[in-house]
Amino acid sequence: MNRNEPWTIDLPYPPRQLSPNARLHWAPKSRKAKQYRRQCWALTLNAIQDGDWNLFALRKLAAEGHLVHLMIDVFPPDRRGRDDDNIIASFKSGRDGIADALNIDDKHFRIHPVVHRESPVDGGRVTVGIALESR
Repeated sequence: MNRNEPWTIDLPYPPRQLSPNARLHWAPKSRKAKQYRRQCWALTLNAIQDGDWNLFALRKLAAEGHLVHLMIDVFPPDRRGRDDDNIIASFKSGRDGIADALNIDDKHFRIHPVVHRESPVDGGRVTVGIALESR
């Protein structure tokens, strides 16, 4: 793994049902979380294959105690005011999907979230950069 260039994955914006503020019964929320996790897992696997990532090296470094940094750039679907902590909490299932695809325990992850409220994207998007050193 080249430590200077993060691997990048574009993921869909988390469903509104995953927000901590959503008043939703646990069963439909659980189904939505599993669906989003699976979607992020599949998209990460596609990025791994398309990018020819060296997962062996990444897993080895994580096992040796290195941190895997996730630079999370969130582009909401509109300019409405949203708490950044709720957006990050809504992305938990997506983060778990990334961990599943990398086959790395997410305890090795350190996140660096940035919410781009001034740059909404139709439908929203989350771009995740994966690196072994912080920005």
